[in-house]
Amino acid sequence: MAARLRSAAIGEAEIEARLLVGAVLGLDLTGLITQAGRPLTAAESSQLERYAQRRLVGEPVARILGSKEFWGLPFQLSDATLVPRPDTETVVALALEIFRDDPASGRPPRIADIGVGSGAILLALLHEIPDAFGVGTDVSLTALGTAKSNAAALGLAHRSAFIACYYAAALAGPFDLIVSNPPYIPSGDIANLSVEVRDYDPRLALDGGNDGFDAYRALIPQAAQLLAPGGALVVEAGQGQARGIETLMAAAALEVERPPKADLAGVLRAVSARKMPP
Repeated sequence: MAARLRSAAIGEAEIEARLLVGAVLGLDLTGLITQAGRPLTAAESSQLERYAQRRLVGEPVARILGSKEFWGLPFQLSDATLVPRPDTETVVALALEIFRDDPASGRPPRIADIGVGSGAILLALLHEIPDAFGVGTDVSLTALGTAKSNAAALGLAHRSAFIACYYAAALAGPFDLIVSNPPYIPSGDIANLSVEVRDYDPRLALDGGNDGFDAYRALIPQAAQLLAPGGALVVEAGQGQARGIETLMAAAALEVERPPKADLAGVLRAVSARKMPP
């Protein structure tokens, strides 16, 4: 399996092969090692071949398996949700830094995730902030259903709610923390994305309009109205977009207090601002 993936120039072929074989056999890494010599049954061979063919035409392993780990937590996926990526963990990390520097006082904190998708960002934050309550919005009912299922599977259903609306249009504040990974790819760039993204992630979650900033122009003013005094907005940014996002935040009367946070590749990936008390 790994050799076939390598021959197709698929990166991390060994890791992906282990994931696919482990899924077919129902084994973790330890099980794969201890049972390395076990022959496959006909049914297992057939299933593994189907998985291999799907991966060889570009379908991501996470789509094949229907799940992806994010922030150390398992998330089920659907056709209406992005595959959560390590880059987006930068948003969670920055949001936690901001919250822990200045936590909400005297009451359980309220968090909103605008464009919640699978629920990865919101549920990671609820996992880390045990007394918080979170609300996720999305225009896709399928995505909301996926997020709700993930909340239940992670034991967070009682601290979360999910609402269908355009960005934050149906929310009522105040919120102590608002986060978002909005669509930010310029429309003209989508055709040049990797096949794993272009052909398998939902376009609605990718397309940020002609310049990639349509979603930011919509959600930043909404978030500014919904934040509690002292509350913070944290959004994911595409490459080269951080400064433009900060300009939009400042225009919405939000204070940019700290520099954007870079992901592991050095891209300024998470941008934040705070609503200052009157």
